[in-house]
Amino acid sequence: MNTDTHAAGAHDHHHDDGHAHSTFSGYMLGFVLSVVLTAIPFWLVMSGVLPSKQITALVIMAFAVVQIVVHMVYFLHMNAKSENGWTMMALIFTIVMVVIALSGSLWVMSHLNSNMMPIHQMSGMK
Repeated sequence: MNTDTHAAGAHDHHHDDGHAHSTFSGYMLGFVLSVVLTAIPFWLVMSGVLPSKQITALVIMAFAVVQIVVHMVYFLHMNAKSENGWTMMALIFTIVMVVIALSGSLWVMSHLNSNMMPIHQMSGMK
């Protein structure tokens, strides 16, 4: 390696190391999105603007999934370009796991509600 090659390489600070980087504005955008995606479900529940509890639960689950993706993109810096695409595989895996966890939780809560608190038995008691 001669001195000209070394000198040319010494001033190259913009190398691609395979990692995603973010700026202050990127972090602030992620923070604002997180706050909005948290406030809207609270408002939906507190105001009761949606006609049924089932629709409200589905909308809140959708907001939860979107918020997890926002956190992964803006705070964990996951995209299709960094780490040779493995972070995108991690994102897909996370979305699948969240959907399984949310749907399983709702299924368990629904069955607990119907099996542990039967209304027809409680209304006959005096």
